[in-house]
Amino acid sequence: MSTFSGLNTAASGLAAARRGMDVVGQNIANQTTEGYTRQRVTTSSVAAVAQIGLFSTGAVPGHGVSIDGVARLGDALLDARVRDTLSASGFWSTRAVAATTLEASLAEPTSDGLSARLTQFWSGWQDLGNTPDSGAAASVVLESAAELAAHISGGYRAVSSQWSGARASADRTVSQINGAADQIAVLNREIRDALASGRSANELIDQRSVLAQNVSRLAGARANIEADGTLTVRIDGNALVAGTDARHLALNGPTSIDSGQRVSVTWAAAPDIPVAVVGGELGANLAVLAPADEGGMLAQLGSTYNTVATALADAVNAQHRAGVTASGQPGGDFFAVSGAGPAALGLSVVTQSAADLALAAPGAGSLDASNADAISQIGRGTTSPDAIWSAQVSSLGVSTAADIQRARVSETAAVTAAAAQQSVAAVDGDEETINLLTYQTAYQAAARVMTAVDEALDVLINRMGLVGR
Repeated sequence: MSTFSGLNTAASGLAAARRGMDVVGQNIANQTTEGYTRQRVTTSSVAAVAQIGLFSTGAVPGHGVSIDGVARLGDALLDARVRDTLSASGFWSTRAVAATTLEASLAEPTSDGLSARLTQFWSGWQDLGNTPDSGAAASVVLESAAELAAHISGGYRAVSSQWSGARASADRTVSQINGAADQIAVLNREIRDALASGRSANELIDQRSVLAQNVSRLAGARANIEADGTLTVRIDGNALVAGTDARHLALNGPTSIDSGQRVSVTWAAAPDIPVAVVGGELGANLAVLAPADEGGMLAQLGSTYNTVATALADAVNAQHRAGVTASGQPGGDFFAVSGAGPAALGLSVVTQSAADLALAAPGAGSLDASNADAISQIGRGTTSPDAIWSAQVSSLGVSTAADIQRARVSETAAVTAAAAQQSVAAVDGDEETINLLTYQTAYQAAARVMTAVDEALDVLINRMGLVGR
């Protein structure tokens, strides 16, 4: 081993310590950067070169340290767990928000709910049955009937508006997924090229990991890393991103709840091939937008409004036609339901004056009010509008509570998975400070070794006499 090899050894130590300080500085600078994963310099000792022959000096030390690279201290298993929990959390949280919003719009059980309006309507008929000659009681019946029809219509419009909002949200989600897929494909190319050329791609991988988590939260996507460093992202088992290629999704179907058709997702390049999105926010929106016969909560409530409107009109009209007015004329329809469009929007009051109310039974006299009393009892039937509405409210309340509970559980799981991931990948300021001191000390020690070798060379060259004397 030559004297000058000690300088090379010390120089390699200086270079390794300096690179370590650079990486620690990078970690500290990105301590609050979203998705950043801490890094460490990886080194290995350089073995001694074997020596043989006349001038062999026997056993010699190694030749310093080699900087092998900068490792990203992430865990692929924990990253995959975070993506899976985000998929479930995105799905149930979106469903829970939709369900709670829908439940709040019903205003049940309060005086502003439909149940209270139905009860008020039947009570008006009962009061009118007690005082059939009261013009005020008749006016109350007609007014409450108009309010009831308007409330049913307004409730249906609120459901329709929420459905349109969910449809627009699904459109935005698809656009976000397509944009993220394009960015992942670009990052795949950059990462693959960086790894192939021996450069560090850690920051690019961090960016790609954040995008993959977003796609999982939005669409329940699964992802795995390939041998060349690229990330393959799949939805419904088919690749959304493969290597440097990205495919786009498209949202198809009706834009209004009135059609009763299904909103579906397909591949933009192949509209005839459906994509089953059952996770993430998009999967939840599709479930919320589903037709009534497929369990869509909005369509079911809209259908219930239509059913209540039809049942109300049929039941009241049938009993009203069975009576006669004070002048002895047969009673006609009290409500009308337009044949065009949803029944809830087409419900209206036909009878406009107290003289047209059929309060009496045929042949019972002008002061009889038995038919009005019969109408007031309609709400107590097992197939009455009240029973239909009560069953829907109860069902929605149960499903909303279940969705909220699942959302809480899935959110807890997502937080736990993220905490486990951060326990490995997050930057710890105290740890980085200790590492910085360690590298600083190593740098100073390597510099002292170089100084010592330099002094030894000075003695060898300048203090052992003059050459040629």
